[in-house]
Parts: sequence; C-alpha cells; structure tokens
Amino acid sequence: MSLQPLKNPESKIARLAATVKVTPALIFLFPALLVINLAQMTSVVLIPFSRKRFRRFNRWCANTWWSWCVSLVKLLHGTRVEMTGDQVPAKENAIVVANHQQMPDITFLMFFAREKQRLGDLKWVVKDAIKYVPGVGWGMLFLDCIFVKRDWAKDQASIERVFSKFMEGNIPIWLVSFVEGTRFTPAKREEGRKYAQKRGIALPRNVLLPRTKGFAASVQGLRDHLDAVYDVTIGYKEGVPSLWQYTLGFSRVAHLHVRRYPIEDLPGSSEELADWLFSRNTEKDKLLEEFYKTGSFPEK
Repeated sequence: MSLQPLKNPESKIARLAATVKVTPALIFLFPALLVINLAQMTSVVLIPFSRKRFRRFNRWCANTWWSWCVSLVKLLHGTRVEMTGDQVPAKENAIVVANHQQMPDITFLMFFAREKQRLGDLKWVVKDAIKYVPGVGWGMLFLDCIFVKRDWAKDQASIERVFSKFMEGNIPIWLVSFVEGTRFTPAKREEGRKYAQKRGIALPRNVLLPRTKGFAASVQGLRDHLDAVYDVTIGYKEGVPSLWQYTLGFSRVAHLHVRRYPIEDLPGSSEELADWLFSRNTEKDKLLEEFYKTGSFPEK
C-alpha cells in the first residue's frame, strides 16, 4: 500500500536546529522571487520589439530562481535524486507525466530538469487559482504555464491557444503534468473505485486513476513539436515528505524512475492515448508496490 507521511525527528533540538539552518536561505529566496516578479512585469516592454527576447528573459528568470532553490538544498543538506530507468538526452522537447504525492515531487523534478538543461523551460499544468498567488503564480504567467479549471469545456480553448504559441514560436518545453489531477491520498483513491468498476479495471493501490483528456490533447496538439513523453515514477523510502520537511532537510533523497517513449511510438486517437496512459498508470502502480517492498526501482 502507499507510503505513509514522513515523521519528523523526535528531538525538538534537531527540529529547531534545522529551522535555524534554513532561515537565511528562505530570507534570501522569497524576496528574490518578488524582485524577479517585478523584473518579469517590466519585461513586457520587450514584446512590441521582440517576443523571442521577452521569452528568453523570462526563461532566464525561471532558470535562475529555480536553480537557486535546487542549489541551496544541495548545499545545506546534500539533497539529491537517484535516477533509474531509460537514458534521457539533454534538451529534448517532452511531456513529463509523473505521480503526485506531495509538493517535494515538484522540486525533485527540478533536479531532473536541470540535469537535462530544461529547468528554465518547464511548463506546469496547474490549477487556475495558482496564477493569482504572488511569486510563484505570477512568475508562471510569464512562462506560458497552463492554468486549468478542471472543466474540459472551459479549458480546451485556452490550452489550444497556448499550444499554438509553443508551436509557432518553436518554444523549448518540458510540459509537466500530474495526470492524477491531485495529490494521492487513500481517501481520494477510494473516490475512484466506482469509475474503476464502471471501466472494468483494477483500482490501483499506490496511484490515482489518471485524467486522460488533457494528456491526449497535449500529445495531439504538440506532436510535431515533441521528441518524447517521459513517464516518471517518484518514490520515497522513509515516508512522503511535506514541503516544509523537505526544506528542513528531513527528506534528502528521492528516487525517480524514468521511461522514455519516442513521440512517434504513441498512438494517435484520443481513445488509444487514454488506453496508453492507463497502461502506464498500471505499470507505475506495480513499480511503486515493488519499491515499497525493496526500497529501490529496477535499474532498467
């Protein structure tokens, strides 16, 4: 069954020491993010002259701040990722499909993206409300991230407009989608039981059933722009950390198992893409089941 939340150290002194250790980094990161937001806002003056320079500047902003986030936890705690699975070339355009358990999933995917020289090119599929959040949300607006209301009738037109922009501008991308639609919990898993019974499939134990419409639209809309789809399975040994636990260094290692699927190998129709995604979801569930027993993913 799915891993339980990570436990904090019992020692109050250890928790206090960890908080003191990271405080200077946090004092630096959050004001820096607001300064970068201000720079992004002023960058709109570039649009009438060169949209390419506007995008390049905002890519630099994202790459800079996210690199600071990755570098500081590596420096303070020795945080790292253990990679297994397929070899992934640098600088590919890809859709990244990953399971979602807690916020550190996002930060560990940043480790992966930086290694493949795509950190500043990350495009996240996130809830529409995020764009109103100062700092992270405002920054994502300038990066052409995809904000969804989880209503396909409302989201379809805006998603297609963003995809057209990617294609026409030949914009480098890693489009990250947590296709479960939300973070995994046992309660949310049970909510999918009726749908699984209706579809005649087994209810997975360690992941939620995927939402297929957005994935199918992404593959169909961006096929000529993509090199591959990466199916990433994220696992933690000791327990699933919260973002604060990750920040304090209580979770220093994440295991990422990556399967790379060339875009030409994916099917074409929405129904076939939905079936393809369900098959990957079943494989991911089995991978996590074995990971929780052994503490590791297979090397290949």
